[in-house]
Amino acid sequence: MARLLVVEDEARLCAYLTRTLEADSHVVDSTGSGPDAVRRLRDGEFDLVVLDLMLPGFDGFEVMQRAFDRRPDQRVFVLSAVMDVATRIRCLQIGAVDFLGKPFATAELVERVRTRLRAPAASIFQRWLHVGEVTLDLERQALSLDGRDVPLSHREFMLLGHLMRRAGEVCSRRELLASVWGYADDLGSNVVDVTVRRIRGKVPRPVIATVRNVGYVFSAG
Repeated sequence: MARLLVVEDEARLCAYLTRTLEADSHVVDSTGSGPDAVRRLRDGEFDLVVLDLMLPGFDGFEVMQRAFDRRPDQRVFVLSAVMDVATRIRCLQIGAVDFLGKPFATAELVERVRTRLRAPAASIFQRWLHVGEVTLDLERQALSLDGRDVPLSHREFMLLGHLMRRAGEVCSRRELLASVWGYADDLGSNVVDVTVRRIRGKVPRPVIATVRNVGYVFSAG
């Protein structure tokens, strides 16, 4: 019997998904917001997360990133009406194990959930995150660059992991504060800048670029 978390903001669909998956002998918890999903993932363990992308608070991409920062082997099944190729690819690149578009056939959803739950954890766990010549060891929380291992603190590891998963995209300080430290507001904190300086002090060349008045971007090129 698997424990599932359904994250869907449309109340009737959320209730339907919960009933359907419970009828297939799973234990199902549910929520309709991004922040509450992150709280539940922080406080409990789930075999699979069935995740919508368009959520109040923050979107499903943010939920995935925070889930993987805490537990890299978390199974996430995206169920979304946003079905363009770029969105599907982005979800899979972040680490989703499957993507099913809305509307969907109930029988297909149930079978896909069964299939993803049967997959051995070893085939889902991604130990290394590679961007260019930079490798982040998700198990040892260490950075590998030019054949040299660089140990990281937990916050450095989480910040770098977030930036690497969004390589080439600008991440705002507010986004990083929310993802790495769980701060809902800036509150004038400079912890992001301090942590970036520490990471830069540990690597032989810049891998994190500053975007003035916005935030940071990871670039290993």
